[in-house]
Amino acid sequence: MTKQKSWLLACGFVLLAQFGLAQPSFPENGVADPRHGHYAFTNATIVKDAGTTLTNATLIIKDGKITAVGTGIKVPAGAVEVDCNGKFIYPSFIDIYADYGIATPQRQAGGFNFAQQAQLNSAAKGAYGWNQAIKTDVEAYKQFVVDDAKAKPLRELGFGTVLSHVKDGIARGTGTLVTLATDKENFVILKDRASAHYSFNKGTSTQSYPGSMMGMIALLRQTYLDAQWYKTKPAAEGLNLSLQFWNDEQGLPQIFEANDKWNDLRADRIGDEFGVQYIIKGGGNEYQRIKEMKATNASFIVPIAYPQAQDVEDPNDARFVSLSDMKHWELAPTNPGAFEKAGIPFCLTTADLRDVKTFMTNLRSAFNYGLSETAALTALTKTPATILGVYNQVGSLDAGKWANFLITSGPIFSEKTNILQNWVQGNKYSVKEDGWKDNRGTYKLVINTASGPVNYTLDFKSNTSANLIGKDTITSKFYFDGRQVRINVAPERKPGENMRLSGIVNNDVWSGTGEDSVGNMFTWTATYDRPSTQKADSVRKRPAGPVGKVTYPFEPYGWDESQAPKQETILIKNATVWTNEKEGVLQNADVLIKNGKIAAVGKGLSDASARVIDGTGKHITPGIIDEHSHIAASSINEGGQSVTSEVRIADNLNPDDINIYRQLSGGVTTSHILHGSANTIGGQTQLIKLRWGANDEDLKFKGSAPFIKFALGENVKRSTSSISNSSNNVRYPDTRMGVEQVLIDAFTRAKDYAKSWDAYNSAKDKKGLTAPRRDLELDALVEILNNKRFITCHSYVQSEINTAMKVAELMGYHVNTFTHILEGYKVADKMKAHGANASTFSDWWNYKLEVQDAIPYNAAIMQRVGLNVAINSDDAEMARRLNQEAAKIVKYGGVTEEEALKMVTLNPAKMLHVEDKVGSLKTGKDGDVVLWSDHPLSIYAKPLYTIVDGTVYFDRAKDEQMQKTVDAERNRLVKKLVGEKRSGAPVQPAMPSYQYMHTCTEHGHSHGLLTIDTDDVN
Repeated sequence: MTKQKSWLLACGFVLLAQFGLAQPSFPENGVADPRHGHYAFTNATIVKDAGTTLTNATLIIKDGKITAVGTGIKVPAGAVEVDCNGKFIYPSFIDIYADYGIATPQRQAGGFNFAQQAQLNSAAKGAYGWNQAIKTDVEAYKQFVVDDAKAKPLRELGFGTVLSHVKDGIARGTGTLVTLATDKENFVILKDRASAHYSFNKGTSTQSYPGSMMGMIALLRQTYLDAQWYKTKPAAEGLNLSLQFWNDEQGLPQIFEANDKWNDLRADRIGDEFGVQYIIKGGGNEYQRIKEMKATNASFIVPIAYPQAQDVEDPNDARFVSLSDMKHWELAPTNPGAFEKAGIPFCLTTADLRDVKTFMTNLRSAFNYGLSETAALTALTKTPATILGVYNQVGSLDAGKWANFLITSGPIFSEKTNILQNWVQGNKYSVKEDGWKDNRGTYKLVINTASGPVNYTLDFKSNTSANLIGKDTITSKFYFDGRQVRINVAPERKPGENMRLSGIVNNDVWSGTGEDSVGNMFTWTATYDRPSTQKADSVRKRPAGPVGKVTYPFEPYGWDESQAPKQETILIKNATVWTNEKEGVLQNADVLIKNGKIAAVGKGLSDASARVIDGTGKHITPGIIDEHSHIAASSINEGGQSVTSEVRIADNLNPDDINIYRQLSGGVTTSHILHGSANTIGGQTQLIKLRWGANDEDLKFKGSAPFIKFALGENVKRSTSSISNSSNNVRYPDTRMGVEQVLIDAFTRAKDYAKSWDAYNSAKDKKGLTAPRRDLELDALVEILNNKRFITCHSYVQSEINTAMKVAELMGYHVNTFTHILEGYKVADKMKAHGANASTFSDWWNYKLEVQDAIPYNAAIMQRVGLNVAINSDDAEMARRLNQEAAKIVKYGGVTEEEALKMVTLNPAKMLHVEDKVGSLKTGKDGDVVLWSDHPLSIYAKPLYTIVDGTVYFDRAKDEQMQKTVDAERNRLVKKLVGEKRSGAPVQPAMPSYQYMHTCTEHGHSHGLLTIDTDDVN
């Protein structure tokens, strides 16, 4: 070895020892070059955190870490001093919802389509769980690769640290916290397993289950239970890596991608059930239910991706764009400010942006709509670092933390501020360094012509604006990029004095060459004279202008907080009262509603505190009850398996469904929301009150009996279904015989399950015993066996109706209600003996093979046999006219008018086991009342008031006014959108808003028509 090399290596070892650095494990291909970044940034305005700003301060960094920050700090020997006079230094931003450095997961070629066979089992290879949407084994740090091309645009926005994870699956494994430095992966990963991630999106999984929102919720709930059980190391399970990873990840920050206000609440309830506080990634519409967001006690990750304006200039396009979409376009920028005002901890993210370059523009828009700059900076620094437990490393400018900081030309959020440099782990990344020096001001310009020098003053305003001042002020075309300058002088009054100048800038001296109007060449110089006299740029908010109000629900005919319907004392006088009780129909009678209950029914009632409504010539009935409905839910069918008793309609109610209001306008006050009919044993149902504007929890009919949906026939066996025609139907059963066996098998398993729990619970000494695995599917079936949950069964053909009752009697349960039951007239005597109710249509028939024997006399025949019969809708449109459907039974079957009305009031209340609360007008029952304009079975009858629990949720006179309000609001927003387009802002083509109208009458699934969602009600 030469002396020179020995000396170099010796110096290297001395340096390593001096700075306390251990040698890396990677071999050196060449001569070691241990450089040590040691810098002092002086004379800066340093924003240590959102609450602490230091003026004329110094920041010292060494070897990628901050060693000191403050005022009056002496520059250490050996440190490179950087004069930051006039500059600002901020902690760099943190985005905790990213996939930087992670390859985008790809679904297998072709994806899922109806021509393929359903995939019932997981395709994952290895000792993993049964569902491939549970990807707990995925660890982002093992996939992470530094990618400067993707890091650069994030650094240019001010980000220095991101949390990346694989955005695939319902349980997504762990995320990794990394910096945006371009060093090797080993050095940029700050925390390998930094978080655990979840979503309501099964991602690349092609497995059939889950296929609905409620299925995803059920899968998550079951996985929590399975993971708890797995801690006991049950021999029955063997090795389950999915559950093992799940348990290992529970100590990490738990992040849930919900992406919608209602999904936010659904996720939070899952967390509450299992003692987990999720960090919720929202969808940008949380301002519509900010009180509910506050009540979650969660921290949120808030995107600032706003919907693009729609092109509604053509009136034909505008009429298909829903009011709620237009309102959301206007109000979306208020979302971050709503979180701040509510005192909810939140982070900001670039997620969901069409182009990350719009991040700062959108953020400034949020300032105009209520977000403060202090809250924004906190949301981009301290809050994400604190949530992840890494505030000791990043998130502020404090000694000992990583040297992740920004140097800016002014206050960070000012429109004219440039990020000059972004330092990440002590490495400098140039952003707009050409703006390091503020060259704005006046310069003495000398043009050296053949006849001598000519003096001008150059007033430099910006990189594209300057004035040349001689005897006159001449506006010139000007370009400056920080290094080169071009000036094109073309005075209008003296065209012979045209000049073109070009040159370079060297500190405060500019020089170059030029040419006059006749081609004479010359040289020129410009020297800095004094700073610009123009007012310095400052962070300012532009007035946002008037915006609409948030309404509940966020739909047409919703109410704002000042208009919220309130429970009242109401006295309706002098009407025809249909009591559905032994008193029958009372003429010229009164109904008093107080404290949400019927206080009295009779004549001559009075109450000094009551709002009095004149019912002269009008009719009062109990509110209509729809025993079979599919409104107000985000999903209806979980058809991935033959038995899905674990799923719950209650988990995915949608209070924003306009059909709630539409059906109130038809006198409906209670609806039974059923699971679909794609499987033998479907999901748990939910009874709701139509409380327009309530949240999903407050829609629920408290204290009502729990039900579940079963199904028979073509929808279950799917042999004629468009989804699984021919050999592609691999899901059992494929015949009506198979349906019978599914029922027997399910309840056999449920009985064995119940016995195992009975044995465990009754054991005096549980030492050495392992508790049985909680199974949500079997829990529901055991409730049926114990008469704690009741069945409503989709049915058509008499043979399978008979079979269903025989299986029930064999297995020890009974069918509470047969719904549809269009061949019920054939087996009414057997249904009566079984103790079943019948919920049917008035006159639907011949819409598919199973219905060919249906007759319009069905309901009347079943009633004469002694069955409790209801008329249901199964259709959002029909539900608005259930009073007329009941009237048809008078025509077809000759039943009395009172008995016909009971088919949509008291009778469904009985079959739903809530007849003690609703269905008739009786003292003590719920104040669910309708005041009709005419005889309630008349086609001319219209509800004037629909009252639920003593609260008027539909008022026809008010509705007429609201229609005008809706029209005015639409017109206002259309004009605003048109103005947006004409201002030159980008717009997208008008997009109609669609809504599924769910029904059970289609093959295979329970959705029927896909309709355009308009703002009409009646």
